[in-house]
Amino acid sequence: MSNGLPRFGISKRIRQLKRYRTIASAFARNGLGYIFHDIGLHEKFSLFGHGKRKGIEAKSIGERIRLILEELGPTFVKLGQIASTRPDLIPPGILSELERLQDHVPAFSYREAARIIEEELGEELGRLFLEFAEEPMAAASIGQVHRAVLKDGTVVAVKVQRPGIHARIETDLDILADVARVAESRLEWAGAYRLGSMVEELGKALRSELDYTVEARNAERFESQSKALGDVRVPKVWRDYSSRRVLTTTYMEGIKLSDKEQLIQTGIDLRVLAERFTAIILHQVLIDGFFHGDPHPGNVLAQKNGLLVMLDFGMVGRLTPEAKKHFASFVIALRNQSTRGVIRAISHMGVVPEDVNKDELHLDVDALRDKYYDVPFNQISMGEAVQDLFAVALRHRIRIPAELTLLGKTLLTMEGVVLSLDPTFSVFNVAEPFGRKLLLEQINPVQKLKSWIDEVPDYVDLVQDIPIVVKELVASMRQGRLKVEVGIPQVDSLMKRMDRISNRLSFSIVLLALSIVMVGLIISAALNHAQTLFWGIPIIEIGFVIALLMFLWLIFAILRSGRF
Repeated sequence: MSNGLPRFGISKRIRQLKRYRTIASAFARNGLGYIFHDIGLHEKFSLFGHGKRKGIEAKSIGERIRLILEELGPTFVKLGQIASTRPDLIPPGILSELERLQDHVPAFSYREAARIIEEELGEELGRLFLEFAEEPMAAASIGQVHRAVLKDGTVVAVKVQRPGIHARIETDLDILADVARVAESRLEWAGAYRLGSMVEELGKALRSELDYTVEARNAERFESQSKALGDVRVPKVWRDYSSRRVLTTTYMEGIKLSDKEQLIQTGIDLRVLAERFTAIILHQVLIDGFFHGDPHPGNVLAQKNGLLVMLDFGMVGRLTPEAKKHFASFVIALRNQSTRGVIRAISHMGVVPEDVNKDELHLDVDALRDKYYDVPFNQISMGEAVQDLFAVALRHRIRIPAELTLLGKTLLTMEGVVLSLDPTFSVFNVAEPFGRKLLLEQINPVQKLKSWIDEVPDYVDLVQDIPIVVKELVASMRQGRLKVEVGIPQVDSLMKRMDRISNRLSFSIVLLALSIVMVGLIISAALNHAQTLFWGIPIIEIGFVIALLMFLWLIFAILRSGRF
């Protein structure tokens, strides 16, 4: 940012400044123009040439933000939808409004769709498809879907990206990044929420959705996983008819899970459907570690035979084995009423600020623990428990990885779908076997050994780096550049640890000295071929017993400390 204006290339400056003015004006019309006042940009743009929206003062901040995003179009709507999956970043009042964002986007013309397909695939539309519907089946922020028929008679769904959407999104993300940087430097709340990194993270997710080859790979992986499940179908990707801006998959029919009346008329058992849908999502999350990030009713269809069809893989989640372990540890600690266990799981799952108030964090976790005290599994909402965790993380500025927050969103969406199918259904009844399996994996000695073996190269690298680190440390000490900073609240704890260390060192030295004396006596007795008695007492035997007991006590103390 230079002189309060965004840094852009000269060739794009006019178009981007025009868009910048549009964004700023939208904020002003919806009663949030003061943000541009606070960061000093109101003089650069005529924000207040437009009157405020009627009745806007009576609306909450969350409602105003939603209205702004819908007014600014596809980029901002999509960003808002992605942001709605981040309860660790967004306050609850705003989050609930973001979840209501809808794609009120008109379809673009058949001529534009044909032009994009021909540019991307290098063939005329008539040579590629036997039939191609001019009217799209659905239109959304980034693209729209047309029904078509391949030359071999296969019916397919062709998703085409909106013309110019990539350039528009890049322009909007550049503007948002610049505004975030200025806001962080001038507004305390923007710095506390790390607005710049938030925009960067959301932008990364949005750019990923712009590349349909990524979605194609996701769909192929889900298709491979679905073979092991048996109860779910995933459309096949036709690679020869797909590119970065075009995605062609097999067309699959079914009934949306939200159409409860038609499901009943078709004779599908809703409870069985709910169990099947829950088992599929939990298997993706807890077993495969690769799950659908947006399993809302529009993305899941039920066929007459009871099988489920999953669509739209632009948003997916990935869980590493470590992330799965920490999530399982959180659930187990919550059920075991262990405050320390919950805090340990939260610490492992996210980045805890150094200045976190540990007493307040303990109080919040205690409240979370009490909420689930003695509550039967079948009465617990898994999604709500995860959302409660993220609420604690947000309050204490603990940064949770995007994959885990997307998991929370997925579980909430899943529970909403199955409860609409059967209000008496309990997700935990299906989840318990998965939880037991994860717990057994954690205590499985074979898995532990495999994990340790996998970590051996890291330890080897660490040992190899020791001479370099020591050399740098010695060089710093010689140059007087080594500084040790200790906060006042840590002094007492540090002194106690130092006392304990010095006492154990003294004890070890005494034990070593006693051992040397014992060895001397043994050697003397052996050379003189005589028993070593002192006032008729067998000194060597007694000394040996004392030394052995001291040695065993020292080993026990080290092992008990957990730092062996």
